[in-house]
Amino acid sequence: MNDGSAQNQSKQTKKQFARVVVDENDRLLRTFADNNGIWRYPISLSQVSPLYIEALLNYEDRWFWQHYGINPLSLLRASYQNISAGKIISGGSTLSMQVARILHPHARSFTGKFQQVLRTLQLEWHLEKSQILQIYLNTAPFGGTIEGVQAASYTYLNKPASTLTHAEAALLAVLPQAPTRYRPDLHNEAAQRARDKVLQRLADFGVWSQSEIKDAKLEQVYSASFKPQQLAPLLARRLLNQSPTQSVIKSTINTELQQGLQELVNAYMVRLPKKSSAAVLVVDNTTSTVKAYLGTADFANSKRFGYVDMIQATRSPGSTLKPFLYGLALDDGLIHSHSLLADVPRNKGQYRPANFNGAFNGPVSAHSALQRSLNMPAVDLLDRYGVNRFVSQLDNAGLHLSIPDNQPNLAVILGGAGTSLAQLVQQYSALANQGKVHQLRYLQEQLAQPKVTRQLLSPASSWVIQKTLSGIKRPDSINTLAARLSKANSHNTLAWKTGTSYGYRDSWAIGVNKKYTIGVWLGRPDGTAMPGHYGGITAGPLLFKVADQLPNSPQEIIKPDNITAEMICWPLGTKYSEDNKAFCQQKHQAWIIDQVIPPTWHSADSDAWQNGLFNYWLNPNNQRRVSIDCLVNPKERKQVALWPKVLEPWLSKRYQRSTLIPQSDEQCAETLLSSSATLNIVGIENNSIYRRSGKNGEAPSIVLKTVGGSGKKSWYINGEFRYQSENNESINHEFSSAITGGAKVEQGKQQIIVQDQAGNTDMVMITLQ
Repeated sequence: MNDGSAQNQSKQTKKQFARVVVDENDRLLRTFADNNGIWRYPISLSQVSPLYIEALLNYEDRWFWQHYGINPLSLLRASYQNISAGKIISGGSTLSMQVARILHPHARSFTGKFQQVLRTLQLEWHLEKSQILQIYLNTAPFGGTIEGVQAASYTYLNKPASTLTHAEAALLAVLPQAPTRYRPDLHNEAAQRARDKVLQRLADFGVWSQSEIKDAKLEQVYSASFKPQQLAPLLARRLLNQSPTQSVIKSTINTELQQGLQELVNAYMVRLPKKSSAAVLVVDNTTSTVKAYLGTADFANSKRFGYVDMIQATRSPGSTLKPFLYGLALDDGLIHSHSLLADVPRNKGQYRPANFNGAFNGPVSAHSALQRSLNMPAVDLLDRYGVNRFVSQLDNAGLHLSIPDNQPNLAVILGGAGTSLAQLVQQYSALANQGKVHQLRYLQEQLAQPKVTRQLLSPASSWVIQKTLSGIKRPDSINTLAARLSKANSHNTLAWKTGTSYGYRDSWAIGVNKKYTIGVWLGRPDGTAMPGHYGGITAGPLLFKVADQLPNSPQEIIKPDNITAEMICWPLGTKYSEDNKAFCQQKHQAWIIDQVIPPTWHSADSDAWQNGLFNYWLNPNNQRRVSIDCLVNPKERKQVALWPKVLEPWLSKRYQRSTLIPQSDEQCAETLLSSSATLNIVGIENNSIYRRSGKNGEAPSIVLKTVGGSGKKSWYINGEFRYQSENNESINHEFSSAITGGAKVEQGKQQIIVQDQAGNTDMVMITLQ
């Protein structure tokens, strides 16, 4: 055999094939026709049911394996019939001759038949019999634009050719004889008669038993309207472009899961506004393979921008980067799981972030701050860790942020950058893989290759972060039955995090358990806002609906041996013991890594962050504070643990400095705490009530004024920065014109906070009626 000619023939045949993308079990996801609109699904001889081969050869060419491409007896019979009739009524063609005609079409004449014979002899000389048969399997006409037995099997029977029954094999064996006349979707009765003719011939030849033939004839040929498969269409197109030389692209998608989630998303989108879309990505953490890929809510719907792949689109991630910051800070020894952080206004430069709920909470643990996704502690922690360092760590692990002017700033942690759902899911999978980020795999062929792995977090910090996030309750919109079931079924227990970009443009929810990482995005691809829709109420419920459809995964992520549970104390942040219990004003159980217990952070250059043990001398006679050189005798040396001054407005009275530190003794006047650094709001009583003066009277107003402090004063009302005042300057604030988040302030509690340039803070709460 001439190998060069065989290769040329193979290349010529391959060029004819359209292309298909299949799932992890080689089931069809999406088909792509060739330039002529012909759809073929190339397969090998071993992928076709033996029943089909038996039916085909015994009906079309019983001596296929014995002859040299031409059956003389068949040609003589056909010639006699054609001469007697004076026209071509019978071809006498073998399968080899049919392949020659498919590859080199000719006129239906005696000259054309002669050309066909020559081409057949060429094929038999250059190719093996099995190669010729395989060409027929992939190029035989089956009606319309369908060519090849695999394409026909999916089109008319919705199944691969490897699983054909006796009746189905006989139907597909006869269909190429008259592709239009026997099409089962158009002429099912004619198709059934032709099929039964094949079955009878197989019975006459004794190829199949009478019982098999009888059962096969009972199967009805039915009409079916063929609709090309469109599962994971955006991924299919992407994989097609990445593999330009492959006819069959084998993905890692699971068809059942993909189809189920597509139906779920279609139903979920009914509740969302016009022009909105959704994206869902499901990854197997063990293999890093993508099991479900919904890049759009409705591929065929241009009103929902169905052609835009929102899994790969660059969007603002909102708060979804926070877990990585807390994990890196754990590894750096800046914090432990329950370190004391401050949810208070920031006074550093012109950047004034606020919390999503429009209020400040004062002292919070790192654990609570991450679970509640508080903005201020995250911004403060990023400032301490280093913005450039944080961005570089993410970049090294494969999460490449798109940052305006390539100048990272503190806004990165609140969504002031761009990334994609694919990158976020890839990073979050580290929480189930001991802090390792594995590059996502989309193709089956990648399973034979080593994983591309980068380390983002340590095994210990990744465990602490997933443990923290797994303590967040399911969204309220999930019905109570589902919530109860989630507690009974550990596979529904997710470590999950939501995010909302500025202006309600993007809603995120990402969840991780031992087996899977799930990512959900909802929003409008054109970037317009969806007011009232955010991660917790829009993306979160969909995340758990997706999780409920996944197979059970009862295994928990194993806690590393270098993590211990320790009791720590606030405000110092140190380990509780009998020696320091006098300084332990609040106790918290924390997860500690390598027995490292970082104390509560303090800053030597910030009056607001001064804290720790405070030493003073006490006159035991009157319990007043005195200086060391005071003549009072005896004097007692005392120590007290102080909270950061920036937290004073939120502390209960017993934890405030005025309670912990006794007043000065008049005999030894001193000022250990600078009165100039003490900032107080004046003229507004805490917990006071303000009412409108009569039904049609003017709306309540207050005068904002302070004493003490240093530098300019920044005023926040319900978490929103409103004014900046100079020393001794008064500002009149009318609540009727107060705007928070684009809506008028409603009646009820109002939080008023002032902060000076040194970070000193004061707060009052009032009620509007």
